[in-house]
Amino acid sequence: MANSPSGDAMITRVVRVLETFSAERTVQSASELGRRAGLPSSTAHRLVDELVAVGILERDDERRVRLGMRLWELALRGSTALRLRQAALPHMEEVQRVIRQHTQLAVLEQDAALFLERLSHPEAGANIARIAGRLPLHASSAGLVLLAHADPAVRARVLAGPLGAVAPGTITDPVRLDRTLAEIRRAGVVVAPGTVEAVSTGVAVPVRDSGAVIAAISAVLPRDAPPEAAVRALRAAAAATEAALRDNRP
Repeated sequence: MANSPSGDAMITRVVRVLETFSAERTVQSASELGRRAGLPSSTAHRLVDELVAVGILERDDERRVRLGMRLWELALRGSTALRLRQAALPHMEEVQRVIRQHTQLAVLEQDAALFLERLSHPEAGANIARIAGRLPLHASSAGLVLLAHADPAVRARVLAGPLGAVAPGTITDPVRLDRTLAEIRRAGVVVAPGTVEAVSTGVAVPVRDSGAVIAAISAVLPRDAPPEAAVRALRAAAAATEAALRDNRP
């Protein structure tokens, strides 16, 4: 792969271009994109032209660019995330029927909880998690479950910090966090009030495939809501998702 004068491989520059997009920034000019990606203007414009030509990016009438449908299409082909989402979604809908708040599916990705799906009732309370968005492992309930069952090297890296406070209830002390992770492994569930937002409580359980924890299904409830019904519904959803994964294993 050809390198740039700075030593960056082409694939690295393409990834940097794609990473400039976010849930809040869905459209931008090639110049803005280049500045955010740390690329020379000529390089940014050339990469944008090439990515538009193959459908990875799309241009609007003002020549601003957005992520293209071709990228979505390629990402879903043979995707393990798609298989997981298809297995979990019907059972997440059952959780929603019970709790009428927020139900989410997350996986561990680069030391963060990456959310693959979110179902929300129109009258549900606060929730900052978004599909294709990330939250810190030590803050979100789904992240805590994923971290509890992660490879020891991942846990050691996260515990080494920094453990930033997302909300007043976020666990920022590594000793307390380590104890909490051990309790999650023992109990098979976490109830985490105020760790992401002061007004909410996160509840999460693990999802296993061939014995390994591959995801977490979580619910976001109002802070004062009893968690017991959500815990029962989430555990049932996790068990049903695991059965679906077994039945549809390639």
